[in-house]
Amino acid sequence: MEINVNGQQFLAQRLFCIGRNYAEHVAELQNERPTEPVIFMKPPSSLLATGKLITRPNHGRDLHFEAEMVVLIGRSGSQIDPSEAEKFVAGVSLGLDLTLRDVQSRLKAKGLPWEMAKSFEGSAPIGRFVVPTAVGALTDFRFQCLINGQVRQEGHTAQMLWPVADLITAVSHIWVLQPGDLIYTGTPAGVGPLLAGDEVVLTAANVGTFRWAVV
Repeated sequence: MEINVNGQQFLAQRLFCIGRNYAEHVAELQNERPTEPVIFMKPPSSLLATGKLITRPNHGRDLHFEAEMVVLIGRSGSQIDPSEAEKFVAGVSLGLDLTLRDVQSRLKAKGLPWEMAKSFEGSAPIGRFVVPTAVGALTDFRFQCLINGQVRQEGHTAQMLWPVADLITAVSHIWVLQPGDLIYTGTPAGVGPLLAGDEVVLTAANVGTFRWAVV
């Protein structure tokens, strides 16, 4: 997928996703609070532009929404210091980390990887991007997820266990970040199921409102 940010084009490369980055979400799923960022990946084929249809996959039953702030990396870097990390952000948007919760639970119980639950086609719906200066401080960013018109999640990045700068640093100490890489920064509490016929809306001031229908 090509991503346009204020006239500048990026080709989406890799999706780095952060799990368990909000304490209340950790608690609602009865997970252990991590001592370092939990990082997993999705392929570019997981991306699904706003306005497209979310198709429920047939290899699981319990499809959950997880709303997240997403940052776009604009230049290459590795071993990035937290004090320099936000300079690598070229865009900010909202996205969904769709999860087959029943499949994930089964895999976790067996100590197996999560890809079948997290990395299927269309599992990363994504909104349009704005430049970082449009949203102000990345540590004070608020967003909402609505299902059929009802607010189900309210996120505030000040509540992250690891803020954006620390996430960029953590990822860059393992991989060499490249322009077009995306970081899904974790979801707040309130996740839940998506059924056929549902409408998902993500919204944030100065970023926009993005919609997907579920089939």
